[in-house]
Amino acid sequence: MDARAAAQPLDETEMVKVVLRTHREAVMQDAALLAELGLRLDAANIVDFGPVALSRVAAAHERESSQRKRLEAISAANFAAQTRTHASVIELLEARDHADLARRVDDIARTQFDLVAGVVALEGPEGVPGGWRALAEGQVDLILGRRRQARMGVAPTALGLFGDLAPVVGSVAMVRLAVAGRGGVIAFAGGESGAFTADMGAELVTFLARVVERTARRWPWEKGAPA
Repeated sequence: MDARAAAQPLDETEMVKVVLRTHREAVMQDAALLAELGLRLDAANIVDFGPVALSRVAAAHERESSQRKRLEAISAANFAAQTRTHASVIELLEARDHADLARRVDDIARTQFDLVAGVVALEGPEGVPGGWRALAEGQVDLILGRRRQARMGVAPTALGLFGDLAPVVGSVAMVRLAVAGRGGVIAFAGGESGAFTADMGAELVTFLARVVERTARRWPWEKGAPA
C-alpha cells in the first residue's frame, strides 16, 4: 500500500473488518458475540452457522415447500376440473333434443361443478326451445361486452339469465354461442363472488360452449317455440 492510499480514512465497514482481523482470537472466544452474529464454533474451532442462520435457512425452506404445495394443489384442481369437464361432455352428447340439452347444461353445473345453475340463451324474435332463455337482439353484447367471447367474475348484467335464482348468484362464467345463425350465450353461476374471477382462464367453459353448439345442430330448429 502506498503512502497516499494509507492516508485515506477507512469507511466503517473496513474499520470493522480490520478490528475483527486484529482481534480474531478475542472474537472467537466471545460466545455472546458469536451468538448475536448467528455463528458458533464447532469442536474443531471452525466457525459454523448458529441458530439465527439456521432459522433463516429453515424459513427459506418452508417458503419453498409452501410454494411447491400451492403449485401441487393448483395442478390437482386443474386435473379434477378437466376430468369433470370430460364427464360433462359425455352427458351433453347424450341429449335427446334442444330442451334436454338445456336441462343437461343446468344439471352438470349443479352436480359436476357444485354451482348454482347453468343456462343457455339465444337472441332473436323467433323464439327458443323449452328450457332456453330468450334474449333481445344485441343483448349478448350487453351481457358479455361488445366483441368479447368470454367473461368471468361478477357481472350484474347477467343476473337476469338466472331468473328466480338471481339473488343468490355471486359470480358467473359466460361464453358467447352461435347457434342456427343466432347469437347466444352459455352461462354458469356460482354462489360466491370468488367462484369465478376475471383473472381465471375460460378455456374449459369455452370447450363446453363449443360442445353445446355442435350438439344443438343435430335437430331441426323450431322457430317460434316457447321461451
